[in-house]
Amino acid sequence: MVSYGKNYLAVHFKLDYVNADGDISNYYPDFLVKLSAKRIFIVETKGQEDLDDLVIGGRSMGGRMCTMAVADAPESLTIRGVICVSYPLHPPKKPYQLRTEHLPRIRSPSLFVSGTRDEFGSPDELTTALAAIPISPTVEFIDGGRHELRGHDDLVALIVAQWLIALQ
Repeated sequence: MVSYGKNYLAVHFKLDYVNADGDISNYYPDFLVKLSAKRIFIVETKGQEDLDDLVIGGRSMGGRMCTMAVADAPESLTIRGVICVSYPLHPPKKPYQLRTEHLPRIRSPSLFVSGTRDEFGSPDELTTALAAIPISPTVEFIDGGRHELRGHDDLVALIVAQWLIALQ
C-alpha cells in the first residue's frame, strides 16, 4: 500500500457510474487506498477508522471493488471477510465480458448475495465464476430478485447478519 487518506466531502471527490437502469449515479467514498501509481481502491468504513480485523463489502460495483481490494491487499492488512451484494459479474446482455480475473487471489472468507433474475449474472454464471475463489465462498440467491434486490432489504440484512455471526 502506497498511501491512504480520509475522503472528506470538502474534497468533492465522487465516483460516477452507470446503474442497472442506465442512469448516472454517484457516491462519496470514505477512504481512498492507493496501492500503486495505477491502482486506487475505495474503502467504505462508515466512520470506523480502525482498520484492524476488517470486514469490507458493498453492493454491485462497490462489492466488486472490495473483492479487488481483498485480492491485492498487502499481508499486513488483515481483512477478515468480504461481502458482495449483487456482484456485477458482467454487464447486462454481455456474458462474455466477465469481471473475474482477480477472483483466484481472494484469500478471505466471502459472502455473495444475488437475485435469481440478476441481469448482471445468472445463478449458474455466478456459481461457476465463484468456484475460482480458493476459500469456497458462501453464496445466497434471493428467489425472483433482480440486480437492485428491491423489496428484499430485510432478507439481505438477515443473510449478512447470520454470515457475520458465523464468521466470528
